[in-house]
Amino acid sequence: MTPIYDKFAKVYDRAFQPFEKWFLSRWRKETLDFLPKNAAMLELGAGTGANFEFYPNTTLAISSEISLKMLEIAKKKKKSNRLIQADAQNLPFSENVFDAAFATLVFCSIPEPEIAFAELKRVIKPGGSIILLEHVRPPGALGYLFDLLNLLTVALIDDHFNRRTAEMAKKSGLKIIEIREKAAGAVNLIVCEVVK
Repeated sequence: MTPIYDKFAKVYDRAFQPFEKWFLSRWRKETLDFLPKNAAMLELGAGTGANFEFYPNTTLAISSEISLKMLEIAKKKKKSNRLIQADAQNLPFSENVFDAAFATLVFCSIPEPEIAFAELKRVIKPGGSIILLEHVRPPGALGYLFDLLNLLTVALIDDHFNRRTAEMAKKSGLKIIEIREKAAGAVNLIVCEVVK
């Protein structure tokens, strides 16, 4: 099956440019600042490479993405990181390979996020970090609006706007270290530790 993001790859950067300028780039940098320096690192859902400029110094940086069309664009932004086509639910790595992993705006589009969390736990060393920047279901009345929005986004692009990603991470056995709410709780920066 062709990933839905293959269809949007050519327009993705242009569509997100205003958001990157207003707040997303700043949030991406803040997210990646949580990653350890000089470590082995994995990015899930690298997309077109929007995070590459914020990568810390690493001993190994793997940028994974399921969409080949997205990877074609990401190649132009590549630095010392290695690009690989991979499904977050079936990572092609051995156990305990990485010191840390991260994803930005990815878990909303993974069909079974619990499987992706299990895969991350498998490939990250005990005590390693998983850092997530995700749009989530916000608290209060805004949450009901996101529930309605979710009906549209799932139908159009299979994107779940109202997931409770921190709760899913915790249920998957990750230790939640910190949650930073942004945009009235509609976006969370979630810092997790791998416990095995």
